[in-house]
Amino acid sequence: MNLLISACLLGINCRYDGTGKLLDDIQQLKEKHHLIPICPEILGGLPTPRTPAERLNSRVITKTGDDVTEEYLKGAQEVLKLAKLFDCSYAVLKERSPSCGYGQIYDGSFTGRMIPGNGVLAALLSCHGITILGESQIKDLANGGI
Repeated sequence: MNLLISACLLGINCRYDGTGKLLDDIQQLKEKHHLIPICPEILGGLPTPRTPAERLNSRVITKTGDDVTEEYLKGAQEVLKLAKLFDCSYAVLKERSPSCGYGQIYDGSFTGRMIPGNGVLAALLSCHGITILGESQIKDLANGGI
């Protein structure tokens, strides 16, 4: 099965701070699924590293006050194209991200406070019937959860 996955979870240094976050169970997941790495921020034209951003209502705003909503929307659309091209029905995304977070994201105040909500990409993929899983669910996935 083809599975979209946040590239940072594969150890790719594409996060806002220029790092990756390689997960321990990736090898097991790779043995069972064809992993398709994606980074909507990069696909939307943002650099790495980049100023941290958070969702604030329907916008994505950087810590310095720049509105990067258009870049996030563009990146989400590009990932959706890949999801359709590769017939992906699941995505493993970085939790709490303004792009990839699903169910819980930062509140836009840059204080570390969490609120219910979805990142731009997670919301779009979900609307198109793609099941979103966070990195904390990767063990279930690696053990045959899908």
